[in-house]
Amino acid sequence: MATKTTKAKTLPGDMTEVEYLARTLRVNHAGEFGAKQIYAGQLAVLGNSEIGDTLRHMAEQEEVHLKYFSDELVQRRVRPTALHPLWRVLGFALGAGTALLGKEAAMACTVAVEEVIDAHYEAQLGHLPANENELKKKIKKFQAEELEHRDIGIDHGAETTLGYKFLYRAISGGCKAAIWLSKRI
Repeated sequence: MATKTTKAKTLPGDMTEVEYLARTLRVNHAGEFGAKQIYAGQLAVLGNSEIGDTLRHMAEQEEVHLKYFSDELVQRRVRPTALHPLWRVLGFALGAGTALLGKEAAMACTVAVEEVIDAHYEAQLGHLPANENELKKKIKKFQAEELEHRDIGIDHGAETTLGYKFLYRAISGGCKAAIWLSKRI
């Protein structure tokens, strides 16, 4: 049975399987790169606090995710997003900025980002070709770790942040925009 990604092009703009996989790898690599930058910013501010070890744990997992997608880009000859310089600056600024607002705001950032990534990975899993078992397995593993990060954020008071709903919506909206852009540019 054919999936959306294996159908022949029927309309302008329909992607081939190869195009869909390239877009998937590009955006996942960009997202993990952005996550690395967010945690770097948070660690720059909160690294010596009581939450420092927790932030380092999450950052180390993001580094593993990033390495996997970096290797996949090379092996499959897929170009990364051209927006890396922007994601480097914005990711670090988001991490440091929320950390400057306090531990709870940093955790609110984590919750917002990870919930968007969870939905993003879930959507991908429904569209990846059947023969991409290893990629699916890795995405599921990474998705579980992102949800672990979200739960850590909640456990550390994310929802007690002053203006939590506003901050959450702003960050999740920014993440969705970054995903949309990174797929295409």
